[in-house]
Amino acid sequence: MEPGLEELMPRLLPVDDCDLAEDFDPTVPPRTPQEYLKRVQIEAARCPDVVVAQIDPRKLKKKPTVNISISGCQPAPEGYSPTLKWQQQQVANFSAVRQSLNKHRNHWRSQHLDSNVTMPKSEDEEGWKKFCLGERVYSEIDAVSDNENLGIDYMKVGFPPLLSIVSRMNQATVTSVLEYLISWFGEKKFTPELGRWLYALLACLEKPLLPEAHSLIRQLARRCSEVRALEESKNEEQISALNLIICLVSRYFDQRDLADEPS
Repeated sequence: MEPGLEELMPRLLPVDDCDLAEDFDPTVPPRTPQEYLKRVQIEAARCPDVVVAQIDPRKLKKKPTVNISISGCQPAPEGYSPTLKWQQQQVANFSAVRQSLNKHRNHWRSQHLDSNVTMPKSEDEEGWKKFCLGERVYSEIDAVSDNENLGIDYMKVGFPPLLSIVSRMNQATVTSVLEYLISWFGEKKFTPELGRWLYALLACLEKPLLPEAHSLIRQLARRCSEVRALEESKNEEQISALNLIICLVSRYFDQRDLADEPS
């Protein structure tokens, strides 16, 4: 190391020059404290002044898991903003659902699933979208009545969020599926199938929220407000469902800056 640099970066443990044996070899394990300190000095002097990290560009292509935004929710259309009493009632109902789910989770987890229910693996994004929404919604096929089939084809219409299903999902899976459906909702329309699963996943989400879950539910509330503001037909049932999700995110999960102002 150059003398000038050494003055700018003084040694934390100054070591005076010491007498070493003529056969001192810095490549072999030190035999004395003096040899050890001398070897440290030699290695430090060989360190380059600038080190460039080797970054694998493939790792930079991964989709980010946290979407940070400081924007709030868009206000509800005139005449459709929920009252404070309605919001408080929804929070109370939701809290009761969560308590019941936690209380009976082990019971429902022990129940056998029907033979036609095969839950996708946690990382199978497309599989979960089809599982929750059904092939008709996933493929954007208009629903048609099938008089020949008297039963329900859940592969077409999607599996409902049964307690026996959601009770088997750990927090990592809950967060992953929530991310998949919110990603879907970011480009698609709101459907009853989507609404049922979003409500169920929020009910399974544990508090305190992890940073990723915190970001996801805020993203969900903002998307609900965007869709609600663009609702031209003023479908009261759909607006009510969107109001409900915004209410739960803002008032139950304490994201008060996203809450609807009471009408």
